[in-house]
Amino acid sequence: MGLTRTEAFTERQNRLAAIAKALAHPARIAILEVLRRRQACVCGQIVDELPLAQATVSQHLKELKAAGLIKGTIEGTSVCYCLDAHGCREATALL
Repeated sequence: MGLTRTEAFTERQNRLAAIAKALAHPARIAILEVLRRRQACVCGQIVDELPLAQATVSQHLKELKAAGLIKGTIEGTSVCYCLDAHGCREATALL
């Protein structure tokens, strides 16, 4: 079984692959659209707009955050999510 050798590729190629992986699920695209439309919201508000369970939305938010496409700010006991302007500009430039 072969190993993925990311070190054999450029930083740009690895970054683009991480972004592409984050965008490779329709639920994540829908989440980005919700955040674009609402500017910022907590997980429960996203759940209200999508046909997904809260745990599933949370997992997708985690992937989008890891890719640098969104960011979250702690507000009391909740995390308020919004698009990360820098990450989205970078994704656009790489794509």
